[in-house]
Amino acid sequence: MKLAVLSRQSNLYSTKRLVEAAVERGHDVQVIDHLQCDIMIEQNALSMYYKGEKLDGFDAVIPRIGASVTFYGTAVLRQFEMMDVFSANRSIAITRSRDKLRSMQMLAAAGLGLPKTAFTNYSKEEKQIVQNMGGAPLIIKLLEGTQGLGVVLAETIKAAKSVIEAFHGLKARIIVQEFIKEAKASDIRAFVVNGEVVGAMKRTGKEGEFRSNLHRGGTAELIKLKRSEKAAAVKAADAMGLSIAGVDMLQSDRGPLILEVNSSPGLEGIEKATEKDIAGKIIEYVEQNYQNKRGRKRNA
Repeated sequence: MKLAVLSRQSNLYSTKRLVEAAVERGHDVQVIDHLQCDIMIEQNALSMYYKGEKLDGFDAVIPRIGASVTFYGTAVLRQFEMMDVFSANRSIAITRSRDKLRSMQMLAAAGLGLPKTAFTNYSKEEKQIVQNMGGAPLIIKLLEGTQGLGVVLAETIKAAKSVIEAFHGLKARIIVQEFIKEAKASDIRAFVVNGEVVGAMKRTGKEGEFRSNLHRGGTAELIKLKRSEKAAAVKAADAMGLSIAGVDMLQSDRGPLILEVNSSPGLEGIEKATEKDIAGKIIEYVEQNYQNKRGRKRNA
């Protein structure tokens, strides 16, 4: 196959591992910075240029699109899709997963467990919001936050009201969530590829830190998931329409609670914690689906 990996930087761990895994399996692979692509649209003719050169002949594309460039990154990916190139994750699924509020609505509709969550349109009723959530402590998150940034733990009702008021004063979109005490500053990242959990790790925040993100100094260790946790991860990825996903969840007294479904999950933490070739699993999935696509074309 001729593969494209959409990534801003070729030296990132995840990008390098995908390239290595593809080359090991005999594929021709090119790393493409999606922000340097030019989309050309004409009647009955779609094309794309990268650094002045026309992109042509690709069989499949693996998107590694950062949250800050979702709009243009998914536009480039959509162009590939419309040029009949197989995509490891569809553009619409990535867009859907990047909207935290929309994704939580979809996860709830799919019957998945979630922390109790509130969202308002800059309401002045901070006291009522806190009361509706059952009091403090509460987690307050920016809708656009990533890697643990824009997440605040409000330990008292007074603190929660002040933080909500401050964010609303800045016209920042936020969600308010219940604090799951029994999770003990830990969460689970389940890595799903093609409807199967191929690896899982437990992430724990450093001492005094309630956020478990590895970017915030957290640690990761191998974990054996319960059947209910595996099922929840697969169902969450499916609800988002993602074939490749990092599903973050909390262990609670009422079962697994989904926090987020990540459409471009990093490979470094999960590969080191599990000592598994997760990049290879992704390439195998792309191979399988590209072959299926070719078979359907021959039979058409």
